[in-house]
Amino acid sequence: METQKKIHVGLLFGGNSSEHDVSKRSAHNIYDAMDKSKYDVDLFLLTKDGVVLDNATTQRIFAGEPEDKVVAEVMPTIDMRDPLAPIKNLAHAKDIDIFYPVVHGNLGEDGTLQGLFKLLKKPYVGSGVLASAASFDKDITKQILTHHHIQNTKYVVVTPENRDQMTYASVSEQVGPHLFIKPANQGSSVGIHKAETEQEYLDGLADAFKYDFKILVEESIDNPREVECSILGNEDAKASKLGAIDVPKSDTFYDYNNKFVDASGVSFELPVELPADLTKRIQDMSLGAFKALGLKGMARVDFLVSEDGEPYLGEINTLPGFTNISLYPKLWEVSGIGYSDLIDKLIELGFDEYKRQAAIHYDFVALDAE
Repeated sequence: METQKKIHVGLLFGGNSSEHDVSKRSAHNIYDAMDKSKYDVDLFLLTKDGVVLDNATTQRIFAGEPEDKVVAEVMPTIDMRDPLAPIKNLAHAKDIDIFYPVVHGNLGEDGTLQGLFKLLKKPYVGSGVLASAASFDKDITKQILTHHHIQNTKYVVVTPENRDQMTYASVSEQVGPHLFIKPANQGSSVGIHKAETEQEYLDGLADAFKYDFKILVEESIDNPREVECSILGNEDAKASKLGAIDVPKSDTFYDYNNKFVDASGVSFELPVELPADLTKRIQDMSLGAFKALGLKGMARVDFLVSEDGEPYLGEINTLPGFTNISLYPKLWEVSGIGYSDLIDKLIELGFDEYKRQAAIHYDFVALDAE
């Protein structure tokens, strides 16, 4: 009997965002969970400066060699005068069947890598260029959600151009005195601050502007419950059971530290028992947002539930974490899909979307020569 050919996967991770090390953890978990009887996997680390390393070099880092030392050793061998130098190492792996990006934040979730895969004419896991970019920008996301009547928090946008006019007094009048300040294009709570005084507002704004030129200032929901929903699928997407995050009272919100550095004080309810009508409403809102944004493959949708049981869609992550404490795979596990099966399904969905896109026709009309 003929042995079925393995699928050759290019696993990209790292990147130039604040979530570089989180991406490395996710990639390790995904790689370890992939059934090696089904997949041949080439690893590509995207350095903190945005240069793709080849499989052999990346394997050294995967095996535990210090990343900065390895990068410093190999960078002199890369001719950066070549305009394709940052991605040229992708050529070392022949016949990649599908790319699996695990690059959180910049490059990975903003549509950049998806555009590269499209140019390379290769299938890839996850959402496309436009859907990724729209979902990565919290302002654009909220505009689309609001247009589709999906409840989210009130907010204003502060930019360098209107910063002087957006005083604490004027912003408080629009969205309330208790504020959350967020860079529009960052993830994992980087640059996020809660502000309840003018000085906190000014300090939070100054820090947020280090990470983006567009800052969201949102209303704060009093004593909210943080609830998560995982989505899996393309046109026929399904919602997982829900999970809840209980953050220590001493912490203002679920920040980068208690997500990835010290989660000892954080507890999870997986699945969380909520009233049936609230559970269905959150799942329907998640699926509605997934469809409205044109997402494919996967997403984790984050909610704040107020004390009176009102759900507010907070954020959508198109390439959610796969670390040991990441909620996207954990929610599917309690919903009946194990880690390895989840990866199989995501890869299958990537192939399905590539085939769907390949069916689109383009007419090329020749112009008459003058």
